[in-house]
Amino acid sequence: SSSPDIGDVGEVAAPSASDTEILDAYSNAVTSVADSIGPAVVRVEVHNKQGRPGGVGSGVIIAPDGLVLTNSHVVEGAREVLLQDAEGRVMEARRLGEDADTDLAVVRVVTSQAESLPWATLGDSRLVRVGQVAIAIGNPYGFQHSVTAGVVSALGRSLRSRSGRLMDDV
Repeated sequence: SSSPDIGDVGEVAAPSASDTEILDAYSNAVTSVADSIGPAVVRVEVHNKQGRPGGVGSGVIIAPDGLVLTNSHVVEGAREVLLQDAEGRVMEARRLGEDADTDLAVVRVVTSQAESLPWATLGDSRLVRVGQVAIAIGNPYGFQHSVTAGVVSALGRSLRSRSGRLMDDV
C-alpha cells in the first residue's frame, strides 16, 4: 500500500445550503454597510509647514456640516489639509483639534464645500460585544474605498499611546 503525499488534502465537502445562506447573509451585511457608509469616507492628505507632502490616511465625515474624524498622526504638523471623497472631489479642510494620546483628530471641510456631503452616524461603543463583526472602511490611496471585516476579539484592554500614556478600557 502506498502512503499519501504530504500535499494531499483529502476529500473536501461542498458547503451545505445552510452554510451558503449564512455566508450570503454575512456578505450582504458587509456590502450593505460599505454601500451606506462608504460615501462618507474620505482620503486625508496633508502638506506640512514647509509645503511638502506630509501624512496620508482616511477619515469619516460625521456631521452634515463637514466635520471629519481622522487620526492625529495623519494631520500632525499640517499646514494644509485636503480631503478627497469617493466621487473624486477634493475639498479643503482646517484642523480643529487633535489628541495625540488617543490618536484622534477632527477637521472641518471649508464651509462652502460642505454642502450636501454624506455623513456617517457614530455608534455607541458601550454596546459592542466580543464576537461581533467589525467592518473597517478606508480611503488612504484615493480609490473609491477599501473594505475589510473581522471580529471583535476583546474589550476592556489597556494600551500605551504613542506618547506613553496608558489608555484604559480600549
